[in-house]
Amino acid sequence: MKNFRDLQIWNRSHGLTLEIYRLTQSFPKTEIYGLVSQMRRSSSSIPTNIAEGCGRNTEKDFARFLDNAMGSASELEYQLILAYDLQYITQDTYEKTNAELTEIKRMLNAFIQKLRN
Repeated sequence: MKNFRDLQIWNRSHGLTLEIYRLTQSFPKTEIYGLVSQMRRSSSSIPTNIAEGCGRNTEKDFARFLDNAMGSASELEYQLILAYDLQYITQDTYEKTNAELTEIKRMLNAFIQKLRN
């Protein structure tokens, strides 16, 4: 069993989740049960799946949870586009947040490939 807190990918995705919580605080109140909830749920699902995968006994199981984290990252990628298109976030915020998300997805992909080889 691995300690998820030792993984750089978990630390980066946890940091992204904190950032998503901060930036969604300024969204319209009408979005609290819509886009705010979706973005918070999909962002927090990334480190959550990494943590849960660390508790599994096999690398195959761990890779499956990383696949789930990748799916959540893809959801968040779209939700960031939507938030930008609705003008809830600035272009600068979108670009910075999306760049971090892209790096996290790259790291997830590399980790998945490593576990499967």
